[in-house]
Amino acid sequence: MGNETKDHAALAEAFIRDEERVDWHDGALWWIRQKRDIASRQIPEWEALREAASRIKSHVLSNLHDYLLEFEANATRNGIRVHWAADAAEHNAIVYSILKEKGIRQMVKSKSMLTEECHLNEYLIERGVDVINSDLGEYIQQLDNEPPSHIVLPCIHKRKEEIGEIFHEHLGTEKGVSDPTTLTRFARRHLRDVFITRRAALTGVNFAVAETGEYIVCTNEGNADMGAHLSEVQIASMGIEKIVPKKAHMGIFLRLLARSATGQPITIYSSHFKKPREGQEMHLILVDMGRSRQLGRPEFRDSLKCIKCGACMNTCPVYRKSGGLSYHNTISGPIGAILAPNLDMKKHADLPFASTLCGSCSNVCPVKINIHDQLYQWRQVIVKEGYAAHTKVLGMKAMAWTFSSPGSFSTLGKAGRWVLNNIPVAVNNRFNPWFRQRDMPEGPKESFSEWYARNHRPGGAVDPAPKASSDLQSIQPE
Repeated sequence: MGNETKDHAALAEAFIRDEERVDWHDGALWWIRQKRDIASRQIPEWEALREAASRIKSHVLSNLHDYLLEFEANATRNGIRVHWAADAAEHNAIVYSILKEKGIRQMVKSKSMLTEECHLNEYLIERGVDVINSDLGEYIQQLDNEPPSHIVLPCIHKRKEEIGEIFHEHLGTEKGVSDPTTLTRFARRHLRDVFITRRAALTGVNFAVAETGEYIVCTNEGNADMGAHLSEVQIASMGIEKIVPKKAHMGIFLRLLARSATGQPITIYSSHFKKPREGQEMHLILVDMGRSRQLGRPEFRDSLKCIKCGACMNTCPVYRKSGGLSYHNTISGPIGAILAPNLDMKKHADLPFASTLCGSCSNVCPVKINIHDQLYQWRQVIVKEGYAAHTKVLGMKAMAWTFSSPGSFSTLGKAGRWVLNNIPVAVNNRFNPWFRQRDMPEGPKESFSEWYARNHRPGGAVDPAPKASSDLQSIQPE
């Protein structure tokens, strides 16, 4: 833990020291990205689905107030108790009050990135409530006292041998066992008792339908269903942006979600929860947690379209090489680097700079969020507000001054080439961050401007290219 005090660069540097880990982390995520590409090409109307989903989400964001009230009215009519929370403190207090009223001291939880944002587990544990994450990846992370590193693949950064050691230490498996099937079966046996004995279950929400007042939870493990169906009290935590207008729209989003996330045609379980069974209480908490503020930022509001598929993370060259925990935020990767500064601009000022701005994230986003454009816009906001690192600001000012002065540009260019060619140790040293990972390039003998001035002829012509050698001429077609 302790990532709160370090920036992305420092945390990434620690991650990349293990080259083997970085290589397979990179390879595993790129393999999933390739699965996504294969799955998307199998649907001729893929781009039409993306466009439709994007437009639906844009419409929802422009009418969010009305759709939330419609959803609340229909959910209440169905027998769901709807609560509203402005922030993490209110959300956590509501969950605790529900459990306290029923005298419940144990709860099982399925994957919910919103509750990770709210640090719900820590809040409840401090108050004597035992919470178990039942998603296998999150369960492993909880045992190891680490947050998820990926919104779909929470422990993608861990080797199977490390997971074996965690299970041996916390669950008593035989030392040295690292076979994934064996470990999964052991975890299943352990969690089955949790599902049977816990009186309360909490799930996240992937989508909520305003028209019907129901919500949808998508999983591959069925753990959300196990908890919800066996519990006396069912709680769902939902960000206010999860609304879709009509149930018919779910056909669009469910076709996009799993293909974008893991390359599957659909998640194994897409469960619709509409009303409590007889004898059960069903609660749903609508949480703002900075979303209204993001909605009020015209250049960043489209980030709320996100359906949390993780496709931008799987394709991002920076995320794949630096690991999710280097982002020191619940939602990591490119989309997290947009959402995090909205919550705390000073704390997360480094994240929009953790990108090459290559645009691959925007290309794969199933709801067509212009992620790389928003990262660039955040950089401008952060610099303007004075939260950018001083070294970065000074470096940019020096570069702007150099590029705006032809004389300075030429002089400094000559000096730089001379240093690279004559005393390379002046730049190839531990004080140069670039040199920590690679050697500086060999300096060119002349600049492009010098080459152009030497070769330029009046009228815009340049000296012709040298003639081909006799060897090359001998193979040219007649």
